[in-house]
Amino acid sequence: MQSTSALSISGLLGRNVKPAAHVSFLECDVTIIGGGIGGVAAAIAALRSGLKVVMTEETDWVGGQLTQQAVPPDEHQWIEEYGCTETYRRFRDSVRNYYKTWYRLTPSALNTAQFNPGNCGVSHICHEPKVALSVLESMLAGDVSAGNLRVFPNTVPIAASMKGDCVASVLVENCLSGNRTEIESPWFIDATELGDLLPLTGTEYTSGSESKKQTGELHASDEPDPKNIQAITWCFAMDYVEGEDHTIEKPGQYDYWKEYVPTLTPEWPGKMLSWTYSQPITLEPFEYGFDPRPGADKPGFWNYRRLIDPTNFQNRKGSGITLVNWPMNDFLEGNIFDLPNEEVEKNLECAKQQSLSLLYWLQTEAPRLEGTAGWPGLRIRGDITGTNTGLAKRPYIRESRRIKAEFTILENHIGTEARSIIKGIPRNQVKAESFSDSVGIGSYRIDLHPSTGGDNYIDISSLPFEIPLGAMIPVKTENLIPAAKNIGTTHITNGCYRLHPVEWNIGESAGALASFCLRRSLSPKAVRAKHIVDFQSALRKQGIAFRWPH
Repeated sequence: MQSTSALSISGLLGRNVKPAAHVSFLECDVTIIGGGIGGVAAAIAALRSGLKVVMTEETDWVGGQLTQQAVPPDEHQWIEEYGCTETYRRFRDSVRNYYKTWYRLTPSALNTAQFNPGNCGVSHICHEPKVALSVLESMLAGDVSAGNLRVFPNTVPIAASMKGDCVASVLVENCLSGNRTEIESPWFIDATELGDLLPLTGTEYTSGSESKKQTGELHASDEPDPKNIQAITWCFAMDYVEGEDHTIEKPGQYDYWKEYVPTLTPEWPGKMLSWTYSQPITLEPFEYGFDPRPGADKPGFWNYRRLIDPTNFQNRKGSGITLVNWPMNDFLEGNIFDLPNEEVEKNLECAKQQSLSLLYWLQTEAPRLEGTAGWPGLRIRGDITGTNTGLAKRPYIRESRRIKAEFTILENHIGTEARSIIKGIPRNQVKAESFSDSVGIGSYRIDLHPSTGGDNYIDISSLPFEIPLGAMIPVKTENLIPAAKNIGTTHITNGCYRLHPVEWNIGESAGALASFCLRRSLSPKAVRAKHIVDFQSALRKQGIAFRWPH
C-alpha cells in the first residue's frame, strides 16, 4: 500500500467531500463495497478464483441482514433439499454445527439433522446474529490470513472517480478514525444495503414504486412515487424473566408512538401499538397476541422469530430469546436515502424510538389475556445484537436504490396471478418465466411491507423464479456489478428478490461474474450476449444452480 501526499482522485464524484492531507492508496482485482450477505458471497466467489479482494463494511460486523440487522433467514419451503447455492448451504450447515459443537444441546436436538435453534414460526434455522457472524468470518478467515482478502470495517464510500463509463477508483472513509483510502481495481461490486455506489458513480438507478403505465404490473401503483419505499425496521432481541422488572426508561417519543395510527390504504385497523394489525394477505383486522411465559398456550409473537428455544438446550430455562421484527415496529414516516443527511438522521432516530416505544409498551401497557397489562420481566438483550442500546446495529433494510438494468424483472415474469392471466391457464399450472441468461434461483412470496407512500401490505403469491444476468448489468456503467437488493427489479418484484438466500445467490454470481470477466477480458454485456453458456457452465461447477427442477 502506498501513501499519497494529497487527494489523487480526478473527476471526483461525491457530496461534501473535502481533500484530505493524506490518503492511502490500494489496488486489488475486485473491490466490494458493502459486507452484507451479498458482499460476503461475492467475496467467496472471487476469492476461490484466486483474485485479490478488498471488502468494506459500514459496521464492525459483516453479514448484513443476518448479523448487524439481526434478522434470521427468511427462506422457501424446499430450502433443505434444493433452491440455494452450495456455499449458502454450507453456511446453514455450519450454523447448525456451531451449535452442536459449542452449545450444550439436549440429545434430541443434537441428533436432529434439520436442527432449528429457535424453533420459530418463520424460519427453518432461526439463530443468533453472533453465531452467523462467527460462521461468516470463519468462511473468510483463510483468505484473510493468506492476504488475499482485506476487510475494512466501519468504512463507507464517499466518492468515486470515473474514466468514461468505467469506475476507476472509489474513495472510502473510516467512520471512527476519519482515515481515507483510495481503492483502484478493474471491477467494483456494490453490495451496500442501499446501493450507495450508484449515485457516487453516476450509475443510473430508480427507487420507490413504479406505475402500472410504466411496468404493466398487476399490483403496481396508479402513479409512480420514487419516495414510496418499504418500511425499515429497527429490530431488537429480548428475553423474559418472570418476577423481575427490566422496564427501560420511558422513551422520549413514547407518547407520540403510543397514539400513532398509520395512514395507509387500505386503512390500518387502529393504533400501531396494539395486538390488532392488518393481516398481510387479506388486509382484514387480525389479532395475533403475545405471551412470553414458558409453556404458554398461545405464545403468539413470542415464537414468531424466536432465536433460542430453551427446550433445545441442557443449560437453559425460561422462555428463551426472541427477535422483535413485528408489524408494530415497521417505520413508515420517512426514507433513509436520497435525502439531506439531517433528515436521514432524524428518520433513523425516530425508527429507534418507535422500537424502544414498542418495548416500553410491552413492559408497561400491553394488554394481557388475563386482563392485566404489561410484562416488566421483558429484558432487551444488547449482548445478542452487539450494541449498548439493545437495538440491532443497523435497521432492517427491505428496499434500496435499484440499477436501471439491461433487463428488469416484472411481476409479469414471476407473479402467480399475473402469469395465470397472461398465459390463460389455471394458477396451479403456471410457471415463472425461464430466462436464457439465468445465473441463479430463488423462491419467496412477493412480500411488501407497508410503505412510506401509504400502501398497506402487498403480499401475493409468486412462483419459484430465476435470477437473470440482465438484471445485474447496468445500462451504462461497464465495470460495476450490483450484489444485493440493488439489481434490476421493480418495487413489486423486489418483494421476493430481497430475502437472504436470494441475496446470497446474487452476490455469489456477482463475484463469479467479475472473475469470469477479468480472466477473459470481457464485459458483462458481452458475457450475456455471447458467452452465457460458458458462464453458466462455470457457475454450475461452483455449485450455483440456475434452473428449478420441474
